[in-house]
Amino acid sequence: MRGARAVLFPEYPKCSTCKKAKKWLESAGVVFEERNIVEQNPSIEELRTWWESSGLLIQRFFNTLGMLYRELNVKQKFDDGMTDEEALELLATSGMLVKRPLLIIDGVPTTPGFKEDDWRAVLGV
Repeated sequence: MRGARAVLFPEYPKCSTCKKAKKWLESAGVVFEERNIVEQNPSIEELRTWWESSGLLIQRFFNTLGMLYRELNVKQKFDDGMTDEEALELLATSGMLVKRPLLIIDGVPTTPGFKEDDWRAVLGV
């Protein structure tokens, strides 16, 4: 990895994609801080910073395949006009709603989810 950068890896340890991403980070020699996203859910301030710096729609930060997403009928909330602020507040209630894994480099997220080519490019490995 080029230069010393702060790398945060918010993940759910039981998630198979998170396990794959973590193994990839370790094999690439990336030094990172692990964070169990369920035990230590991102705060609304963190989520706002990540979302604003990403340039992505807030919907991209939701785990749309998760049971909680379906139970809370989040898609319908968006269809009904949920604001970005309301979406951030909802995301901050549970790490199970947050798309994972995340890779936060110097406070800026890559696209949520694990895409090896994207991660390789952004990390320079």
